[in-house]
Amino acid sequence: MSLFWRTFFLLGILLSGGIFAWVQTLRALEFEPRAVEAALQTAGLVNLSRAALMQADGINRVALVKTFGAQDSIRVTPREPGDKWEPFEVDRFSRRVSRELRAALGPGAIVARSVNGQPGMWVGFSIDRDQYWLQAEPAHTSPLSRSTWFVWIGIAVLATLVGSAAIARLINQPLRQLSFAASRIREGDLDSRLDENTLTSEIREVNMGFNRMARELARVEEDRAVMLAGISHDLRTPLARLRLETEMSVSDEEAKRNMALDIDQLDKIIDKFMDYARPGDTEMRAVHIAQLIDREAAAFRDPTQIRITSRVAIDLKVMADETELARVFANLFENARRYGRGNDTGVADVTVSYVRAGPWVIVSVRDQGPGVAPEKLSQLTTPFFRGDAARTAATGAGLGLAIVDKAMQRMGGSLELTNAPDGGLMAHLRLKRAP
Repeated sequence: MSLFWRTFFLLGILLSGGIFAWVQTLRALEFEPRAVEAALQTAGLVNLSRAALMQADGINRVALVKTFGAQDSIRVTPREPGDKWEPFEVDRFSRRVSRELRAALGPGAIVARSVNGQPGMWVGFSIDRDQYWLQAEPAHTSPLSRSTWFVWIGIAVLATLVGSAAIARLINQPLRQLSFAASRIREGDLDSRLDENTLTSEIREVNMGFNRMARELARVEEDRAVMLAGISHDLRTPLARLRLETEMSVSDEEAKRNMALDIDQLDKIIDKFMDYARPGDTEMRAVHIAQLIDREAAAFRDPTQIRITSRVAIDLKVMADETELARVFANLFENARRYGRGNDTGVADVTVSYVRAGPWVIVSVRDQGPGVAPEKLSQLTTPFFRGDAARTAATGAGLGLAIVDKAMQRMGGSLELTNAPDGGLMAHLRLKRAP
């Protein structure tokens, strides 16, 4: 779970708990005042109707009752001996309203929830020997309905979710910027910087520390480039002199040839170190990969050591740095030449194939050698790692596959090493397909 969603859910749970507690508190605080208010309003209507009827004579009282009966909010009707009514008290709220009404109107007041099958709040009262029913509007005599509570709770929950998302985004924005800047540093962009003028002191300190780290990395990278250039120059100069002196001073042809091979090997090892430490700047463009493979395969001319077969379509293009990609295949072919030879022929048979996978192209380079122990596959791209006893006796630098892995990362692709089901090592190169 990302930090944003973790923060969002924690805030959502916290605020939802607060809403629940608020609703319970509001219901508790709202219950008694609303019951008392409903009882006092109804009692006021009864007293007002009673006073009006008491001031009228018999004929006008009948007309007044008819006038009350035509009202929407309250109705006053005569109470007949055969009327059937049901008690109003059905829950805590209605019992409290009934108690308050009897306290205001007297213990003889009748409070009903239906009369002759007509629901509502009915209050029975008497004037002299006449008896009447007053029906109050239900909205004045009932608590807030469940639908009303659900509407308000739904609005509160929706506001909580929106607020939680906004707060979580605000909290995580500096961390997202830090993560983005760190990924750019990882990709080799050492000029990435964060804002040091933020309002939050902790984030400001982190950004300042990150910027100092980026400046130090840039300085170290610059020093490394200068150092490697110096090492390359300082080593190759005496090697060139040593080769010249060997050619001139050694009379034994076999010793001269062996010394020349050792010097060539030292020169190649220096090239490997320089390739691995090369800066990460790449120029991505569409590359005809089949032509590039053929060109690199042509450098391995000795058929007694390696035979390379390419099954890549001539029109296949990928997005890559041509120099970097050439270095990738050169190292894979060299690795196969050294360690991928078949036990029967002593020749490294290498096959290059491909598949299209959506926006990607996966190029596979396979040899017919003994492969690598499964537990050591993940270590093959580690600099200076050799996978078996044969490799420890090799004269390479142990950087070939590490160079391939680093170059693929610089081009936005990836390298995967596996053992083929019927023997041999397979290198899968995942490259972006060119439009």
